[in-house]
Parts: sequence; C-alpha cells; structure tokens
Amino acid sequence: MGTVLTIVIIVVVVLAAAALLFMYQRRRSGELQQRFGPEYERTLEESGDRRGAERELRSRERRVSQLDITPLSRGSAAAYEVEWAEIRQSFVDRPAGAVADADRLVLRMMRESGYPVDDFDQRVNDISVDHPEVAAHYRDAHRVAVADTRGEAGTEDLRQAVTAYGQLVDALLQDSTARHSRQTNAEEQA
Repeated sequence: MGTVLTIVIIVVVVLAAAALLFMYQRRRSGELQQRFGPEYERTLEESGDRRGAERELRSRERRVSQLDITPLSRGSAAAYEVEWAEIRQSFVDRPAGAVADADRLVLRMMRESGYPVDDFDQRVNDISVDHPEVAAHYRDAHRVAVADTRGEAGTEDLRQAVTAYGQLVDALLQDSTARHSRQTNAEEQA
C-alpha cells in the first residue's frame, strides 16, 4: 500500500504543478493580450504561434525598457502641436504633401522622444509597447505614404493616412502633457 500511495501522491503533485503552470501561462497570456490589445492579435496572426507571438511581445517590452524614452518638452510639444495643425490644414491644397509632412513630423517627434528611427518595422514595434492602440494606424499611414511615392494612393487613402498619423501625434503629445502634469503635481506637493 505504501508504494501505491507514493505513486498517487507523486501523480497528484505533478498534476497540481502542471495546473499551476497552465494557470500561470494563461494569466501571462491574458496580461499581454490586455496590454497589447489589437497588436497582440496582429502579432499572433503574423507568427501563427501563440508562444512565438508572446515571446516577440515580451522581447519588445524588454527592448523598449532599455531605451531612454522621454516625453517631449513643453516647448517641443507646443511647436509640434502648431506644426501638426498646419499639416492638417495643408491637406486641402496638397494631400500628398500633407502625408509626407506628417510622416516626417512623426519621425522627428519619435527621434526627440528617444525612439530609434532607422528601421520602420523596429520603430512601429517599439511604439507598440507604449501605444499599441495606434501601432496599426501608424503601419497603415506609412504604407499609404510609401504607396504615394509610387503614385498609387488616392485622395481618400491620403486622408485616412493623415488621420492615422494624427493618432500617433496625439499619443506622443499626450505623453508630454501627462509627464508635465505629474511634474507640476509633484512640485505643488513638495
């Protein structure tokens, strides 16, 4: 009876450990899915493998945590806000120019914030860590900007691209506003 009881205990312990591991993995998957939202689904679809997709997303988080990402200064944010308003207004007269200007504006804003900007795919993966909700829009906008350089984008495509760039511009400006609000609150409490 002692051997049977030992085997039963070992089996119960192994099953309990497997159940705990399964629950841990489900919880981590749920956290990644909640954090990355549609970017989680896009990465999963691209990878075709949940483990591979989750490994990619965790790798992005580690990479971005090692970067020196800082929100824009008040002065820069204000200047970019004015420039963004001018770009939106210019769309009426020169839609393709507005898209190209928006693309360059986003690039400068990201560079100043500390994002490496040499490779588009890496840039959009990096931005997806802090702004997963705008990553897909940024991809779409950039795709239209590239298509426009080949003469393959219509006015509606260009309008949608400017709108999509605007979502990233707004996110980067909101980072700046949030940072300055926290600083002001900290200074008032000190």
